[in-house]
Amino acid sequence: MLRDNVYEATTHDVRVRVQPQFLLEESTPEKDYFFWAYTVEITNLGTETMQLRTRYWNITDANGKLEEVRGDGVVGEEPLLKPGASFSYTSGCPLKTSSGIMKGSYQMETGDDQMVDIDIPPFSLDSPFTKQIVN
Repeated sequence: MLRDNVYEATTHDVRVRVQPQFLLEESTPEKDYFFWAYTVEITNLGTETMQLRTRYWNITDANGKLEEVRGDGVVGEEPLLKPGASFSYTSGCPLKTSSGIMKGSYQMETGDDQMVDIDIPPFSLDSPFTKQIVN
């Protein structure tokens, strides 16, 4: 779901909101280098404490080139989210094309040691250099 450039998904009572932003000052379009920041807010809407353990990203550029990124935690942390708590962070993504799309998932551990996958909604990476196509 998209609201004012904010993408949102809720899985297993965990809401993930993502807001991407193109960073012209970090980009070099004439050298096919485009850079976005994205801010993620993760909110535990449930009744049990959960801890983010791993992340998975699927990043596709405008040419269809796919990159997968996996790792522990986010920005060097494995945040513990008590019921009602939120955690926010900002990271970045470079591409060789002026647009792309990202999506992914977090694996979170519940209080009873179960692992659950939490969806990161697909979100568009668009720059002012993207050709607009009208269907």
